[in-house]
Amino acid sequence: MTYTIIGGDKKEYGMVSADDMRRWITEGRLNAQTLVKAESDAEFRQLGEFPEFAAMLAAEIRERSTTPAAAIQPPIGGSRDAALGLVKGPAMALIVTAGLGIAYYAFSGIFTLITGGAMFQQQMPANIPPEWEPFIKGMQGPLAGFINLAVAALNGFVLFGAIKMLRLQNRGLAVAVSIVAMLPCQCCCVFGLPFGIWALVVLNKPEVKSQFG
Repeated sequence: MTYTIIGGDKKEYGMVSADDMRRWITEGRLNAQTLVKAESDAEFRQLGEFPEFAAMLAAEIRERSTTPAAAIQPPIGGSRDAALGLVKGPAMALIVTAGLGIAYYAFSGIFTLITGGAMFQQQMPANIPPEWEPFIKGMQGPLAGFINLAVAALNGFVLFGAIKMLRLQNRGLAVAVSIVAMLPCQCCCVFGLPFGIWALVVLNKPEVKSQFG
């Protein structure tokens, strides 16, 4: 049995398991007045009307009557400050990684174009077919400069999206740059992969999703 709830931000959160419902009741994020709809229900009704949670709600009410208000967590939906605190870590990690990528690939690309790729020219291996030589020389020469500049631009896209994420703006863009950061097309992907996964996990938290403008 799964449930759909209406959080404190007035948004719906679906496919919530009974175990999650009980945990959120214990954390004080759901109460008897929270609007809930079971998967078999046609309309929302108050959580206190569900017999499977009635006893637990009553126990929580008794316990919270003696609990300081400061210890009670906010309802589902959370606060903007809490969401900002959650996204700050992965957003800053992506900003630093993207900044390093921009600096490295922009310098490498410009230097390669200025020098004509001379520093990359190598003797062709004996077993390379003759028709492949122009392509390989191109990859070692000016074409390599343009590729590096393209990767620098890709890092610029990640940087822009990470800044938006840090400000809780444009969640779709934040998700996109988190995925781009994980692409194995750059030397910084060793950091981008874990940071991108971290960002996606945070971006999919209900209390974070609800705060994006």
